[in-house]
Amino acid sequence: MANLPPAESGDRKITHTIQALQHGLTGLPVSIALTHIDQWYQLLIDSGIPGFQDIARELGNLQSLISAKGEVFDGKSIGRSLSMLGAQTIQAADNAGDTLQADLSTLGDLLIKAGGDLETHQVAP
Repeated sequence: MANLPPAESGDRKITHTIQALQHGLTGLPVSIALTHIDQWYQLLIDSGIPGFQDIARELGNLQSLISAKGEVFDGKSIGRSLSMLGAQTIQAADNAGDTLQADLSTLGDLLIKAGGDLETHQVAP
């Protein structure tokens, strides 16, 4: 696996996503979450790197779960998707350059924690 593609892409997107997750899932408006997902999806699909494209496919799944029509979200399914994304992100961190490795690991850990919280219905406000 290689580093994330350059441009506005990697560093700032990682920082913004980490900050959003640190404020808790319930503090993140759905429209902002979907914007983050869209941006990451496009960046990762365009990378041409198979591991990143796997993450993008899971982002597509997450987007479908969040966008599903209904009165309530399927917290367990969203939680599983976030946990999968966290694991994939940590795996990508293992193969990333030094400049991105720590941030990707932090992002992966936050995704796994958020996913676990949703799966067990312990979402912090």
